Amino acid sequence: VPSFSVAKSFVSLLVGIAIDEGAIDGVNDPITKYLPEMRNGFEKVTIRHLLDMQSGVKFNEGYINPFGDVAKFYYGTNLRKYVRKMKIAKEPGEVFEYKSGNPQLLGMIVERAVHKNLAEYMEEKVWKYIGSEHDASWSVDSKRHKEIKAFCCFNATTMDFAKIGRLYLNKGNWNGRQIVSKSWVEQSLDVNDLKNYGIYSYQWWHTVDDSRQRVSIRNKT
Repeated sequence: VPSFSVAKSFVSLLVGIAIDEGAIDGVNDPITKYLPEMRNGFEKVTIRHLLDMQSGVKFNEGYINPFGDVAKFYYGTNLRKYVRKMKIAKEPGEVFEYKSGNPQLLGMIVERAVHKNLAEYMEEKVWKYIGSEHDASWSVDSKRHKEIKAFCCFNATTMDFAKIGRLYLNKGNWNGRQIVSKSWVEQSLDVNDLKNYGIYSYQWWHTVDDSRQRVSIRNKT
């Protein structure tokens, strides 16, 4: 089953692991530290801005527009070319806007930092440890470029998807093995540190009750 945008949360998981391992220094790093080719207006954008969908990137997320950016990302055959054409339209950190260009950049940052593609890193750091019952896959843009669609398209069985939920339910621990740090999971789900009205952070959607004492987790599919 394709996950579509649930994959965004999996990218966040891999960002957390890369930070745990020191491959990425932290969420406040400018993205151009890892993607120098984005020094065309993205100099103020940090990893945290991408995680929280606050980069200010100009990106048409319209799903019924055959000429929109998200359609090009999904159906196009050269993701890297489309990424290089993205521009910043608003000051980073000021506005929450759900844009699939953000997790695509995050995925590229992880790959650049760990010197592996996302699928390899997911298998090495997560999949083989969480009791997954079947193989999974991550869709790419084309046979030629093989750029992983980080904003969507992680494909697995329902039971194995549920295991990622269990991993976060248990603060990143799987039967005694800490897959991702407890602090990363807590940061990801901490609604008290949000700058976007309590609905989204670290590539996770949140629903917060009126007392702000409990948070449930959902994901846009």
